Amino acid sequence: MDEGLEVAKERSWREVAAIDAAYERKELDDAGWHEAVAAMIAPAYLTADTVEGGSGSSRDAAGWEYARSLLADAVAPGQTFLDIGCANGLLMESMARWGDIRPYGLEISPELAAVARIRLPRWADRIWVGNAIAWGPPHSFDVVRTHVDYVPVPRRPALVEHLLSYAGRLVIGVFNEERETRWLENEIAALGFAISGRSERPHPHPQLAYRAFWIDAGGGKEQSVAWRSLCERTFLGHPGSPREAGGRRAELPKRQESLRPRLELAGETLRDS
Repeated sequence: MDEGLEVAKERSWREVAAIDAAYERKELDDAGWHEAVAAMIAPAYLTADTVEGGSGSSRDAAGWEYARSLLADAVAPGQTFLDIGCANGLLMESMARWGDIRPYGLEISPELAAVARIRLPRWADRIWVGNAIAWGPPHSFDVVRTHVDYVPVPRRPALVEHLLSYAGRLVIGVFNEERETRWLENEIAALGFAISGRSERPHPHPQLAYRAFWIDAGGGKEQSVAWRSLCERTFLGHPGSPREAGGRRAELPKRQESLRPRLELAGETLRDS
């Protein structure tokens, strides 16, 4: 494993891997996983020296805009836009400027949500506290933005399905990924979600790219609930998820291929992406 590359992708990758490993060993349940992640993230965001740091970025204002503004490719002026994990509200504020959207936010940390409401008083009533995988919105949204790592790996399919229940378009990103691979997009597509668009830009690290992709509601989910469950148990469930502490993302295509005979026996067709 190239630790320098892992740090460039995610500064806290070791801490996240330790939490994931504890979850996979069943030392943490879902609630414990969320508590551990919040205990790691919230203090760092609340004590950050910059507004960008308070929203999870190590970049300055120019770097923030360069990396995050590619999300504007996924929206149209006047649309409602819900930012899952809105932190201090900087992305809400930025997207209103970049994409002329109507911003909303959901944040699991009450303390961070309070900061966002103070920073953005005109939108204070649009910022809610809740866990994205279970939160019930007051209305639907044209666009919802999230990261799939807001939940334990086996819960990713459920998160995507839940968000698509009230989103016209679900955007996943921005995330950092090796330029030569599309492992996250392929992982989500392998679950049967049709990818309808994507955007990316070069990362300062020569091996990485900033990326986002999106799924449109009504675009079709090609696999059954039973197949989704099979995927979760076999290559997304624990133990042995692609984000296991040792880093086994490269195993995903092999595992997907190994499932093909089992899928064919069920009379279904695996979606290649």
